[in-house]
Amino acid sequence: QVQLAESGGGLVQSGGSLRLSCAASGRTFSSIALGWFRQAPGKEREFVAAISRSGTRTGNADSVKGRFTISRDNAKNTVYLQMNSLKPEDTAVYYCAATNRGYSGITYYVGPSEYDYWGQGTQVTVSS
Repeated sequence: QVQLAESGGGLVQSGGSLRLSCAASGRTFSSIALGWFRQAPGKEREFVAAISRSGTRTGNADSVKGRFTISRDNAKNTVYLQMNSLKPEDTAVYYCAATNRGYSGITYYVGPSEYDYWGQGTQVTVSS
C-alpha cells in the first residue's frame, strides 16, 4: 500500500506560479513511479506529468509542456509539480498517483489505469 498526500494548491492569478507537493508513505519511495493528473468540473481526469522511479525520465502533456515541471526527491519521499505561466484553463483538482508496476527505473506511465494509488487531490484555481 502507498499513501499519498498532496499540498500546495490554491488561488493564483493568470501568469502566476504554484508548486504542488505530494508526500508518499507505505512503500520504498524509489520503488514507485509517480504521476500528476487533473480533473476539471464536467471533464474526465487527464494526464499532466509523470516521472520514472529513478527520476531520470519524465513526460508532460502537450498542454503543459514548457510550463510545468515534475521532479522527485527520493530522500524526502516527495514528488513535486512546479507550475509556471498558469492559465485559467489549468483550473482543476490535481491528483498525485503512484504505481509499482514493472521493474524499469526509466519508465514513466501516462494512463490513469496504470496507477494503483491516488491522493485525495488539491484544488488549483487560476483567475483571469
